[in-house]
Amino acid sequence: MFRSVQIARLFMAAVLCILAAAKNQEGFAQATTLPLNVVPGQFVDTTATSKVHFSSVASHTAKKYLLETMGSGVALFDYDNDGLLDIFFVNGAPLADPSLKGTIPMKATERDWNRLYHQKKDGTFEDVTVKAGLQGVGYGMGVAVGDYDNDGYEDLYVTAYGGNRLYHNNGNGTFTDVTEKSGTAGSGWSTSAAWVDLDNDGLLDLVVLRYLQWDFDDIWCGEHREGYRSYCHPDIFKAVAPLVYHNDGDGHFTEVSAKVGMNLPGKGLGIAIADFDRDGHIDVAIANDSMLEFLYRNKGDGTFEEVGLGAEIAVDGDGRTYAGMGIDFQDYNNDGLPDLVITNLANQKYAIYRNNGDGSFSYDTYQTGLAGITLLHSGWGIHFLDYDNDGFKDLLVAQGHDLDTIELNFPQLHYREPLLLARNTGKTFVDVSSQSGDVFRQPWVARGLAIGDIDNDGRIDAVVAVNDGPAHILHNETATGNHWLTLALVGHRSNRDAIGAEVKLTTTHGSQFVTVSTSGSYLSANDKRAHFGLGTDAVATSIDIRWPSGITQHLSNIKADQIFKVDEPAQSTSVATGMKTP
Repeated sequence: MFRSVQIARLFMAAVLCILAAAKNQEGFAQATTLPLNVVPGQFVDTTATSKVHFSSVASHTAKKYLLETMGSGVALFDYDNDGLLDIFFVNGAPLADPSLKGTIPMKATERDWNRLYHQKKDGTFEDVTVKAGLQGVGYGMGVAVGDYDNDGYEDLYVTAYGGNRLYHNNGNGTFTDVTEKSGTAGSGWSTSAAWVDLDNDGLLDLVVLRYLQWDFDDIWCGEHREGYRSYCHPDIFKAVAPLVYHNDGDGHFTEVSAKVGMNLPGKGLGIAIADFDRDGHIDVAIANDSMLEFLYRNKGDGTFEEVGLGAEIAVDGDGRTYAGMGIDFQDYNNDGLPDLVITNLANQKYAIYRNNGDGSFSYDTYQTGLAGITLLHSGWGIHFLDYDNDGFKDLLVAQGHDLDTIELNFPQLHYREPLLLARNTGKTFVDVSSQSGDVFRQPWVARGLAIGDIDNDGRIDAVVAVNDGPAHILHNETATGNHWLTLALVGHRSNRDAIGAEVKLTTTHGSQFVTVSTSGSYLSANDKRAHFGLGTDAVATSIDIRWPSGITQHLSNIKADQIFKVDEPAQSTSVATGMKTP
């Protein structure tokens, strides 16, 4: 991320930013009036009425420890299988005396706890943290959701600085810390993690990113005058390899990063999965901070190769590295190929890579309009979502700079920023934020972002985690006559969550594609159900699923406006099987 840098670099960035702002002045003015065919969203902050009262602890200090800037993640998942999404927040911890070498921050009071909120039938939430046993330890960072033992209940993996935790869902509203037994504690500074079946054995494995080789050494960065000390740039710290845990099937995991070839040192912050080269094996993309971005190609023999440079996603269109933070890996242009989007800091432009279908990607930040929309912004959590159910995946981004002193040197940039909502017109993205509700005019230091249909009304909602501030629930109330269909996939030969499954849904308007996953965004976990906007069609004429096991399934003429459960068949089939869930 962009922290203290040399004066010349600051000056040049300022000049470039001012020139770009002048160049785009006309475009920004036009953004206040949307094209006639572009419909804004309508999102309402329902945090207070939902009875969710969570505020994260970052423990900002005068020493400007890098840890303070990162924020934490959030998960949307149904832990008790009642059909309603619940919310889990990761929290930090006090940094009272971090100058003691080897000291790991610990949660001292209830204010520092991680929190689990259970959604009740009336749409409000109740804090069930103590009952669930999820208070947590250490300075928390991210969360990954997946049913690693295929017992039908979602388990939690929580990352932190100084040690991670695996919580097994007991199925009775409680969780058990099985970290030591499972061998998944890890070490160092872990960030985002993803549950994914890397070898298609029907069991979810776990990929855990680590950020930097960092400790509480008192390193001064920035100007040596009052108020100008700054957070250090990641360039001064060494990279570190991720951790890869193979699920052994007996509650134990084996760390295999070197064995499978996913052990390149990186500065990982975001992780997402998809089969980008259409060979039937799931691949892994990693957003790295201020170095090359990674794309691990699954070779199908239990090993991976990093192909980011060859695939042309390692750098931006000018061949430069950037502060990769949030990430998503879905097909935004409905051509059947998963594309990548990666957020970064102001002056860098969010990167969107269109999949060419030949193993390479094209940097389409300019062509899609994202360059002008994002030049002056800093993004973290990001996700493709079809907020208006028109059949095209839009973008929602949590924003805010990492430098709390950024405005001293760059008055045109801001530490606190509103969220970004960019509508996909089918050709370009259009910024509809200012027309999509008051929530998009509120400046936050936003970090983690999770999406899902919280009230099962067919419109995708979101939860945003704020660094050292209150979390926010964004209820999607977009007025639209468009139809929708949500698929709840249940694996049998495949992992029960069907993570890694590919779904092609076809209407009279064409086809859409979704890779089932709970990962993506930044430090967060999302609703595992696959959501589709159907536009004006009231029926999906066909649905084709390729399960992780390799089984293919075809469904025909599925009615819209429902949550449709699909069980993996014993063998490839064209029979329309499934049932509506409550």
